[in-house]
Amino acid sequence: MVPPLALDIDGTLTTPDHRIDPRVFELLPDWGAPIAFATGKAFPYPVALAHFLGREETVIAENGGVAYVGGETTLVGDPDAAWAVVEAFRERGGEIGWGEGDTVNRWRETEVALSTDADEALLREVAAAAGGDVEVVDTGYAYHVKSTGVSKGRALGVVADALGIAADDFVAVGDSENDVSTFGVAGESYAVANADDAAREAADKVVDEGFMDGTVSVLDELRERER
Repeated sequence: MVPPLALDIDGTLTTPDHRIDPRVFELLPDWGAPIAFATGKAFPYPVALAHFLGREETVIAENGGVAYVGGETTLVGDPDAAWAVVEAFRERGGEIGWGEGDTVNRWRETEVALSTDADEALLREVAAAAGGDVEVVDTGYAYHVKSTGVSKGRALGVVADALGIAADDFVAVGDSENDVSTFGVAGESYAVANADDAAREAADKVVDEGFMDGTVSVLDELRERER
């Protein structure tokens, strides 16, 4: 049988111009094992993806701040502490950067995400001044202000326990710093070719192709291995 998967979304299931690759809808609906969609995006995004794939809504959102499996939601992290850092950042002239509406944060429950156009140095300075309970993670798509100790890897442990599967039975695929913890928990890990240095160093293997091309190559290898 094929193994369960822990799949990042942005940069891993997408095209270089940030669209969901249509091959997701060809390859994942019938994958013969659980799939946990593990993303930095807010909770509704991976739920919607799983829904439209016709799969169980098994998701890790907000860099591990939210885990949803079997109809149960686990929230980890202190959103008030994250917002306090962001407000202090604003008071010093920083901007979140999403413009009017800010749908990026509207449904976010455990952290705050800022545009990569935001002043990273100032943001990190303000977060450091707040003490050791809040950190900034750069996913390549946003700067996430979140509680320390919150991670996709920790949330994968929650998901695995709920499913009755060992966390090291999972194969993880990702592309950025926020996937490092997942790589450390999963039994096997792959970074796609567009991955940042942290993900590349943490992965068991860096594939030759980027974005969804890289993920397809991993899925092909896993299927071939099980034949």
